[in-house]
Amino acid sequence: MQVFKDRVAVITGAASGFGREFALIGARLGMKLVLADVQQDALDKTKAELEQQGAQVLAQLCDVRYAEQVQGLADAAMERFGAVHLVFNNAGVGSGGLIWENTQADWEWVLGVNLWGVIHGTRIFTNLMLECAKNDPQFEGHIVNTASMAGLLNAPAMGVYNVSKHAVVSLTETLYQDLDLVDAPIGASVLCPYFVPTGISQSHRNRPEDVKGDVPTSSQRAAQAISDKAVSSGKVTAQEVAEKTFKAISDKQFYIFSHPGALGNVQERMEDIVLQRNPGDPYKAAPHIREMLRAKLKM
Repeated sequence: MQVFKDRVAVITGAASGFGREFALIGARLGMKLVLADVQQDALDKTKAELEQQGAQVLAQLCDVRYAEQVQGLADAAMERFGAVHLVFNNAGVGSGGLIWENTQADWEWVLGVNLWGVIHGTRIFTNLMLECAKNDPQFEGHIVNTASMAGLLNAPAMGVYNVSKHAVVSLTETLYQDLDLVDAPIGASVLCPYFVPTGISQSHRNRPEDVKGDVPTSSQRAAQAISDKAVSSGKVTAQEVAEKTFKAISDKQFYIFSHPGALGNVQERMEDIVLQRNPGDPYKAAPHIREMLRAKLKM
């Protein structure tokens, strides 16, 4: 996708973090923006900020766990702008703790947002964009699914999150292959950020009533503390990741990494699989994190 001006971008999780930065760049490039989030106040603030910059903006509450709400977002985008060219399936939440201590509600919430949200967004908007392409010989489209380095590694006390993000990587790789198979004028990328200061570590603030969790266990409290520290101390900003993402779209680059230096851990994991070794330590390069986690679990 080479042209952004006057094209339509749909962004979930648009009121904060990566989503907000995608929207700001889109506005700067002259795109028409469709913003979705579950936080009405933050969504309204982002919409107002973008409109002050001259952008055309449609903002809509949307819980991506529900197909009918994602379909409603797609319908609203078509009614307002008549086409969709760029989709960021970006909404995401975080959760930690020893994997056997995660409740059914934990699994339903995290998989509902992180995985089913991407499933709904991919299914609904790919079909919509293919229809748009039939009516426009010059159509260019692209889909970016936000996964994580947790989609390529399996750190302890992050089981639910790891599972959701591994699935997003698999889904997006398959999407790429399927689009190529039918020569669709739509590209695909998967974004795998590492520790970037966003609101992901405070996801529980938006946890809906229907999947409210129990009192956090010691391992969940420990994982929360480690996540807070790691995310808040990140040196790569959400803006930098968003800039890199738009460049990847232009360059037709599939894998997008905020911290390429962490790929050594991914390579070691792949070698473990190929050589049939037992899984190695994902904190090998940062043993202090494992020790902090151990210490907190003993408290």
